[in-house]
Amino acid sequence: MGEKFFTSKQAAKIIGCSLRQLQYWRDKGVVVPTIEGSGTGRSIYYSQSDLVQLAIMEYLLSVGLSFATASWGLKELIKTDVDFANPETKKRWMLLWDKKTRSLVLEAFDREKAIASLDKGQPMIPLWLDLIHQQLKT
Repeated sequence: MGEKFFTSKQAAKIIGCSLRQLQYWRDKGVVVPTIEGSGTGRSIYYSQSDLVQLAIMEYLLSVGLSFATASWGLKELIKTDVDFANPETKKRWMLLWDKKTRSLVLEAFDREKAIASLDKGQPMIPLWLDLIHQQLKT
């Protein structure tokens, strides 16, 4: 059985974003569709893996991260977790503030560390792949 692909219109509806957002992310090289035709009236198709990336980007923006930070978070996740797009993955991550580097870092979710960060008044952004995959199934 072959992989299923989605048009831009279908992807935008599934993710809950606009076609313009998809185009912007594509133009910026954040989420590039698997099949991208060239020329006028070109056909663009997103794979299931692309949809996961789109959903992560949409989520990171929805929690208030800037475009640059959300893009960084997505790229960091892709680099760190090669299995992020697998719908069977149950991995949970978090973005935490690192005082030494004065930036967010991606780490495996650790409840105690997350609570400690919040107790210090520092950000903790959960990134739970199991929930993202679950949302894409509905």
